[in-house]
Amino acid sequence: MHSPFCQPAKRGNKRAWMVPSACRILFRKFKPHLLMTLTQLGYTFLYFITEASFNHGMNPHVYITYRHIVAGLVMLPFAYFLERKIRPKLTLSLFVEIFILSLLGVGLTLNMYFASLRYTSPTFLASMVNTTASLTFVIAIVLRLEVLDLRNPRGMAKALGTLVSLAGVTTMTLYKGPIVRNLWHPLIHIGGNISVREDWLKGSVLTVASCITWSIWYIMQAYTLKRYRARLSLTTWISFVGGAQSAVFTVIVEHRRAAWTIGFNIDFWSTLYGGVVCSGLIIFIQLWCTEEKGPVFVTMFNPLSTILVAILAYFVLGEKLYMGSIIGAIIVIIGLYLLLWGKEEEQGARVESEEQSHSTSEGRNGEKLQVVTPNLRELSKAED
Repeated sequence: MHSPFCQPAKRGNKRAWMVPSACRILFRKFKPHLLMTLTQLGYTFLYFITEASFNHGMNPHVYITYRHIVAGLVMLPFAYFLERKIRPKLTLSLFVEIFILSLLGVGLTLNMYFASLRYTSPTFLASMVNTTASLTFVIAIVLRLEVLDLRNPRGMAKALGTLVSLAGVTTMTLYKGPIVRNLWHPLIHIGGNISVREDWLKGSVLTVASCITWSIWYIMQAYTLKRYRARLSLTTWISFVGGAQSAVFTVIVEHRRAAWTIGFNIDFWSTLYGGVVCSGLIIFIQLWCTEEKGPVFVTMFNPLSTILVAILAYFVLGEKLYMGSIIGAIIVIIGLYLLLWGKEEEQGARVESEEQSHSTSEGRNGEKLQVVTPNLRELSKAED
């Protein structure tokens, strides 16, 4: 007679347990995609709040300095207490590496990037930043961080997706087309001085230069994370060192003491949002996704903010939207899908190959040890 505690589970209960398990597996698989989508939503709001702050009169270089000081102060206690046991020792060579990483990600790149916003528009800036995906992919191939096999459909998809995305960005930048008529008056009006936007060429040069250095920064992240796996601590270091670099640069180019003074207005809120959300939380998420999926995966989500910025600029702020932007956005989406499909299929094949090699080695050792070990997917489930 069987004990009631040993009765087999009913079919309905089994299904009830299978549903949460399937949801967890699905969430774990698409967790990087969800997080990167949320980061693009955060960047979308950043474009408009910084534009309003710059039009209000805030200096972009002062903004970068304050923003990263705020980010460092917010992230410091989390990094100190949560990563005390896993934080590696900071050597001179590692500090130099973090210094260069901060220069590429903050001190040089962001100062050029946000300075170009004074001469262009949020839609243009969000469109041009998509070139970082193509540049990062090319640099990653040169440094052998990415494998490109044109004889393989996955390799063809990655190459074609990169070219299509670049073609879409080029279309949005060079081809304006007819103006799409606004359906209603703008719901929000960003006032201030917009006369500086007459120098469109200067803004374009600054944007392209920032995209190049930003691509190198994405690649260098992958190298640094191999030596310094404490992501919170690395984010804190980047914020403090990058803020110090920006402060030195700002003192050189800006001699007015009044430029360093901000009131309890849009300047304060844009600095707080940029520091806590963008330079703190979003950078930490990007570091995690870079370690999990690679730098190209992270950069390929930039087109999402382009589309969101264009939509909000048209429907909410009443900015002019051209037919070329719509066509280019569609092309960018196609390229994004192709590249992500190629990378997703490649990663699945890599995991399957690792599992096969793992089981093969276990099969050879099993004759001597007679020990049964789980495969890689079972180990990941056990860790979760």
